[in-house]
Amino acid sequence: MSLRINDIAPDFTVNTTKGEISFHDWIGNGWAILFSHPKDFTPVCTTELGSLAKLEPEFAKRNVKVMGLSVDSVDDHNSWLNDIEEVTNSRPTYPIVADSELKVAKLYGMLQTSEKGNSKGRTAVDNQTVRTVFVVGPDKKIKLFLTYPMATGRNFNELLRVIDSLQLTAKHKVATPADWQKGEEVIIVPSLKDEEASKLFPDGWKAVKPYLRKVSDPSN
Repeated sequence: MSLRINDIAPDFTVNTTKGEISFHDWIGNGWAILFSHPKDFTPVCTTELGSLAKLEPEFAKRNVKVMGLSVDSVDDHNSWLNDIEEVTNSRPTYPIVADSELKVAKLYGMLQTSEKGNSKGRTAVDNQTVRTVFVVGPDKKIKLFLTYPMATGRNFNELLRVIDSLQLTAKHKVATPADWQKGEEVIIVPSLKDEEASKLFPDGWKAVKPYLRKVSDPSN
């Protein structure tokens, strides 16, 4: 299954460290991050879950729920949480999906549907493509996905930056430039003609090029 931006994020009901969860119901009217891991008790992933646990309040401020996924059992996850807390001084409170039957990994195209069996006997290398972050909006559509190699830890501050952009551009007819940070100037979308733009942005804009019109962050 090949997923793309603006596709409906496939729904699923699974067992997690917080009990059984139905993904779409759990998202509710907010935003969500689903980030996956190839195996419990792996070094890079241990640091990642702890890093995200520290930033969970920042995601909550943005009405973003967090859900982890690893191709192992709930019992393994709960044991792993102890290691994560010991290594990172932070214990994840968000749910972690037990995808020991590989169902969600296959549903989201992270593993081939032709893969046989379950997580038993599989190594992190076998599951190395299960290293994707999905950002899902209130409409249950995929807004972003990023797949990382096993040796590269993820930057969750970058995810906060992207979510700030996604939430801003969902409300206003603007786009965010390279390296944008919340509060900085944004770009009026090219589809908005000057006459229409003048109604939405009565204070005017800075025209760098006819197609590149900068305005202040309208959320400020």
